[in-house]
Amino acid sequence: MEREPAPGGVTARERAEYVAVRAMVGLLGVLPRGLARSVGGAIGELAFHGLSRLRRVGIRNLELAFPAMDGNHREAVLKEVYRNLGYLLAEFCLMPSYTAEQASKFIRYAGLENYLRAREKGKGVLVLTGHLGAWELSSFYHSLMGYPMGMVIRRLDNPLVDQFVNRIRCRHGNRVIHKDDFARGLIASMRAGETVGILMDTNMTPPQGVFVPFFGVPACTASGMARVAAKTGAAVVPGFLLWEKTEQRYVLHFGEEVPVVCTGDAEADADANTAAFTAVIESYVRRYPEQWLWMHRRWKTRPAGEEGIY
Repeated sequence: MEREPAPGGVTARERAEYVAVRAMVGLLGVLPRGLARSVGGAIGELAFHGLSRLRRVGIRNLELAFPAMDGNHREAVLKEVYRNLGYLLAEFCLMPSYTAEQASKFIRYAGLENYLRAREKGKGVLVLTGHLGAWELSSFYHSLMGYPMGMVIRRLDNPLVDQFVNRIRCRHGNRVIHKDDFARGLIASMRAGETVGILMDTNMTPPQGVFVPFFGVPACTASGMARVAAKTGAAVVPGFLLWEKTEQRYVLHFGEEVPVVCTGDAEADADANTAAFTAVIESYVRRYPEQWLWMHRRWKTRPAGEEGIY
């Protein structure tokens, strides 16, 4: 459900931000797709050069993940990340106009049978995903093709923008589950046999997060997905919409179901399953490093007594 702003609670700044977002979506949304993506890519390149603090975070993360990669290569990867984010911005602005026939010209499935097999079990499907590739477009395309799903997201700070963005996301039957209603909403969805996508690659803090390896470095990672999977018997299936350069189109990859360990020790199982899920995400990021959000301070939370990474 969308959050209704409190009467009189919207500030002038929030209204201005909302108008700016509406204008940008409107302007990019009326352009031909190729031109819109070119404009989005240019915005991404400007952001790469202009946002020096985030660029430093990105380089630091690449140093941690790929210590053998030389500096020029890291910078090239990060520059492509920004360009891909610009492309995603354009796709988001164009999403309201897409039909299934149009979108299928530049998006295809790979492994859809893995998702369908998991769904047929009737205990719900947790789509394991992250800020990799075109994550906003992935759930939208899946709903456009007749497979609406829930999405666990954090509320945007601006309630007007939050409502506007969610209207686009949910245009074809998707629904939003906010993180502040995470456990209850997710368990209810699984018991109803529904599908919910979870971005499981952001920094967390204890007790919601547990430390598991990510590129060989302990990363505080949300354990909620592991706990819900163990509690409900839901199937966990990796899902990522990735740009395939050789095809010049996006491919929505659904991987094989990830086994969920259930030994009866809830805490040990949560740790083990969270580590397994994170390893899957890492495997995709290693294959498509230029499509992951390296500017996020993924390793910000450190184990007790360990110095900060940033």
